[in-house]
Amino acid sequence: MALAFRRVSSGPLQDFDAAAPDGVVVGIIGENGSGTEHLLRLAAGLEKPASGSVDASAPARFLGPDDALSLAPAAVLSIDQTFARHDALVRERAAMALDRMRRGGATILLASHEEELLRRLADEIWWLHEGKLAGRGDPEDILGAYRKHIAERIRAWGGSLAPQLAPRLRWGDGRAEVLRVETIGEDGRPTMVWRSGELAVVKVLVQFREAVDDPVIGMMIRTRIGLNVYGTNTELERLKLGPCAPDETVEITFAFRCELCPQEYTLTVASHDPDGVWHDWLEDAVAFAVSDTRYTSGVANLRAQVTRTR
Repeated sequence: MALAFRRVSSGPLQDFDAAAPDGVVVGIIGENGSGTEHLLRLAAGLEKPASGSVDASAPARFLGPDDALSLAPAAVLSIDQTFARHDALVRERAAMALDRMRRGGATILLASHEEELLRRLADEIWWLHEGKLAGRGDPEDILGAYRKHIAERIRAWGGSLAPQLAPRLRWGDGRAEVLRVETIGEDGRPTMVWRSGELAVVKVLVQFREAVDDPVIGMMIRTRIGLNVYGTNTELERLKLGPCAPDETVEITFAFRCELCPQEYTLTVASHDPDGVWHDWLEDAVAFAVSDTRYTSGVANLRAQVTRTR
């Protein structure tokens, strides 16, 4: 083996055990702090393990994020996010040079957060999590597992945040006021991130300042560039709210499957008369995001079933 980590503990790495042969590009993925940089520095001989051993062929080199993509011959080459800061021409030349090094028998560790780069260049991928090897193998398999892990982390993070009512524009005649807008996940808790496909809930709390005979409360989802994605209101859903008296409050719940592609969205809400006279209109009242375990293009996640007929 050109490179072997034998029960290495050092920095964030804990009892790390893995080996790579000659003539291979190993993609390294992991969240910040998982030990990816430390692993590459150990491979290049820039760090020494506190316990265990690192067996690496010489010469070994290390390229960091701010280094030039200089790919002089080396038996072991560690590349830590170096592609990220370079233009397309430099990256293409480096990719071709890496292929020559691989065919010449070099062992290359390539740490990157770019899936397409890893998918193109890596023969296998090591996934580090909290200093340990969480998975290794075929790039598509490991990248898929890692993407699912990150989507779950994003969803959990979104659940720790309460949506902030901060409309870009607000207008109306003041006969009613939107007091609160909540985005809630299928676990019943407020969240700023929905999983694609989960049951999503929007709650709108309105207080009437004056008597309103026949109020309508509605919502509209838009993309970050302002494209209308989906909208509805109590009139369209045949839910009659009035008449409403001064100081009366009404909470409306909109529930739907969040069949959206992963990206950022805004939610506009309003209270108005059936003829469109606004009581309180909140343009882009709250922002939220959608996460998924895989990339999908566009806005609507139609979840196509693909088959092949011979």
